[in-house]
Amino acid sequence: MSTLSGETRNDFSKGSVVKNILSIALPMTLAQLINILYNVVDRMYIGRIPGYGSLPLTGLGLCIPIISAVIAFANLFGMGGAPLCAIARGKGDINTAEKIMGNAFFLLVVTGVLLTGTGLLCKKPLLYIFGASDATYPFADRYLTIYLLGSVFVMMSLGLNSFINAQGFGRVGMMTTLIGAIWNILLDPLFIFTWKMGIQGAAIATVISQFISALWTLCFLTGKRTILRLRPASMRLEAKTVSRIIALGLSGFMMSITNSIVQVVCNATLAVFGGDLYVGVMTILNSIREITVMPVSGITNGAQPVISFNYGAKKYDRIKTAIRFMAVVGICYTGIVWGLLHFFPVFFIRIFNEDAALVKAAVPALRIYFFGFFMMSLQFSGQTVFQALGKAKFAIFFSVLRKVIIVVPLTVLLPHVVSPSVNGVFWAEVVSNFIGGTACFLTMLFVTGKELNEGG
Repeated sequence: MSTLSGETRNDFSKGSVVKNILSIALPMTLAQLINILYNVVDRMYIGRIPGYGSLPLTGLGLCIPIISAVIAFANLFGMGGAPLCAIARGKGDINTAEKIMGNAFFLLVVTGVLLTGTGLLCKKPLLYIFGASDATYPFADRYLTIYLLGSVFVMMSLGLNSFINAQGFGRVGMMTTLIGAIWNILLDPLFIFTWKMGIQGAAIATVISQFISALWTLCFLTGKRTILRLRPASMRLEAKTVSRIIALGLSGFMMSITNSIVQVVCNATLAVFGGDLYVGVMTILNSIREITVMPVSGITNGAQPVISFNYGAKKYDRIKTAIRFMAVVGICYTGIVWGLLHFFPVFFIRIFNEDAALVKAAVPALRIYFFGFFMMSLQFSGQTVFQALGKAKFAIFFSVLRKVIIVVPLTVLLPHVVSPSVNGVFWAEVVSNFIGGTACFLTMLFVTGKELNEGG
């Protein structure tokens, strides 16, 4: 068995736990900020395509469930393999770590190709099921067709970046996103406005940017600076390795795929009770959520490799310190964000669209949707710990609990008992945050606390 042989780079069992987390979390948060920035810029440009009002932005919103599905598969193999790599590296087993990464790479590429073919064949009926109307379908179709052609690049850039961050190369992981973001921000106005390609131009800019990001990750993971190297020999699939990756990755997969399911149900319900206007409102709410959740995601993603490494190294006190830091920072931040969104809703809404009717409808919706926003950080923290420690069953259960068992039924039922009906869709998210977040975090404390106290 190959070992670290004196390799001391990015040894998370030493030094300050908080500094270890921040060394990964800050670059990752900046990377996610950049990523969100170019998504926001994308939607800002699309929301301002002249002559169509809010229809292009609503069309993009209809594509989000399918985009979330692509991301779900990237998470399945990226977030499934990366913690296993960190645990193996914590034990000093480089061969196993590289085998996990190589198998995950193969799965990312093959699945990306399959998703492209399946998506192109099924896009029309899917978009109408998702709440498209004859007015919004053309915009959704133009964007989605081009985006699907770049699915492999999306899978590679997102999935492989997890393995870069898991090795402690937070700055390199940040560059993956930064490179794509810069290209996207530069190309968007050219394709959309200068060359008058509209929403298709936004999709082309996105695909080109993802291709460049994917190329960057490949160059790094096959180069000399990486600790774990992507080698052809490690790409030969092994049933045991694949099953371990999928078992652990199912948590991240379920989080993304259930987001997709919830978005489908929300859009379809809003299309019935509020029409295209409220599908556009939900697109804005999702966009604001992406921005505001980003720092919490950065801290939890930064904590994950630190927790995994120390779990492999049996440094249980350090794991408890990481959990406390992650939870406290997340709760404090989301509490502040909740206040800002409640008191200044119009500012955030107008980032994406200034249509008067859309802004008027979005203000009360935003205040309901983000009520008690701090409870979401409990879900993030609990999920992260379960995934970092390889406790896949718990991670999967709580992903399904919050979205499928709580949100989906409430999204369908509450519009029939709440007035106005559309508000029922937004209240469903609030209820799920309180119930799901509390259940996930308390279970994590009970399950892992016993093991960590006995081990320590």
